[in-house]
Amino acid sequence: MNHLSYFLFLMVLCVGLGNAFLFEKNFVQFQNSLILDKQILIFCKLNDHQIFLVFLNRGEAYNYRFHGEFVPRNKMDCDIREEPRKHVRIRAYEGPSGAFDYGKTNYWDAREDGIYFTHGKDVSKLEYKW
Repeated sequence: MNHLSYFLFLMVLCVGLGNAFLFEKNFVQFQNSLILDKQILIFCKLNDHQIFLVFLNRGEAYNYRFHGEFVPRNKMDCDIREEPRKHVRIRAYEGPSGAFDYGKTNYWDAREDGIYFTHGKDVSKLEYKW
């Protein structure tokens, strides 16, 4: 019983320090901010399982919320295409396993020179060039 109490105390402490709700879903957003009326295609896999394929017109955003799986590390890899010439593969999300993988927020923004990233607290920075 003592070990269970320590584990529960540690979980509550981690949640409090992380400033997240217990087992809150992770959040990933993709935005099309290209200057001209160009459409982008986003194809993503979470831990090698296809999770979505979406087309975004200029100014549109797509939001995806999910719980992490019980694997060594949760990884979301995405291909982003702006036809006919631009393509980039990004690591849109990476987090720990299972119960410890919650409440993370990632924002991705497709612009003319590449893909920008922020957690929402800072100004977006160029993370991947086309």
